[in-house]
Amino acid sequence: MVEHVVVIGAGLYGAAVAAGLARRGARVTVVEGGAPGGGTSGATFSWINAGGRKPRAYQELAVAGMDAHRRLAATAPYCDWYHETGNLQWATGDAERESLHRKVADSLACGYPVRWLDKAAALRLEPDIDPDRLPAHEIAYFPREGWIEPTRLIGYLLSAAAGRSCGLIRNDGVTGIEVTGGMVSAVRLASGRRLPADAIVNCAGPQAAHVAALAGLTLPMRNTRGVLIYTSPAPVWVTHVVHAPQVHLRPDGGGRLLLHTPRLDTAEQPAVDAVLADARTLYPGLADAKVESVRVSERPIPADGLPVLGRAPQLPNFHFAVSHSAATLSLHTGDLVAAELLGHDHTKALAPYRPDRF
Repeated sequence: MVEHVVVIGAGLYGAAVAAGLARRGARVTVVEGGAPGGGTSGATFSWINAGGRKPRAYQELAVAGMDAHRRLAATAPYCDWYHETGNLQWATGDAERESLHRKVADSLACGYPVRWLDKAAALRLEPDIDPDRLPAHEIAYFPREGWIEPTRLIGYLLSAAAGRSCGLIRNDGVTGIEVTGGMVSAVRLASGRRLPADAIVNCAGPQAAHVAALAGLTLPMRNTRGVLIYTSPAPVWVTHVVHAPQVHLRPDGGGRLLLHTPRLDTAEQPAVDAVLADARTLYPGLADAKVESVRVSERPIPADGLPVLGRAPQLPNFHFAVSHSAATLSLHTGDLVAAELLGHDHTKALAPYRPDRF
């Protein structure tokens, strides 16, 4: 019988798994080497989306993740972290336009909401964009997409779990995992503390491979660097997630914007200045905006790009909840992992994402 579960990591996945376990009556201890939400989850574009994901089962998983956010936002008291604003996207260049057309066609084929807008319709949604930066037609609008504030959501989930026999250990990383008779039996921490465990859930994000190795398991990962720019407050009206050809941006509260572009992830300071310049070109009202902060994170990406979810066959009481796109997926998939750990059958939903596929 599972009585005490140790969840390793207090990011989006760790908080979601802990909340799912505690809600079902398990005693949980969440262990975090730093501050909750202080790793990748606290430095993410946190775009909620499912358009264009492949294979089809992965897109359906992401749609279920979006639905889970919508349900929680409708029932959680004082929810202020969920923003279903919609997403605007357009392209320049033949290859990029062709890719966007495929994304829209694939989305429509499976019933995922999207429609084409012309310039006038896009400007009604985002009136402060420079009209000269928009194409006359072929602006894709995904109305059910949006963004979340990850640290607010993590705080809510951990608080909800704490009300149901969940403890949190912060600033004390995992240094060892004890295995007895083919089962995980305890976790050792940097402080010297030992936590007996009936089960473990590895929600360690970019450190998930290291945590797996402590238990003698192999988890192939291809983590990447992520860089985000936070602007100073600016009197410009931005309400949607916007994927323009040169810059991606969204609101971030208090009049600030969050900026990203893939080229930023591999460059140094000059690219930061260039991305801000591109944002100012798209939104002239950002002329006086400054770079308030730059956050660099390590994105956890399993080797094949798909989530790693569920129990390890070599250690039946060791479970994984690791993926890219945790902002979209974690509420739904974290709850699936929690439910399976406590004996619920989610074989069909988790089958494509088992760790033994590697």
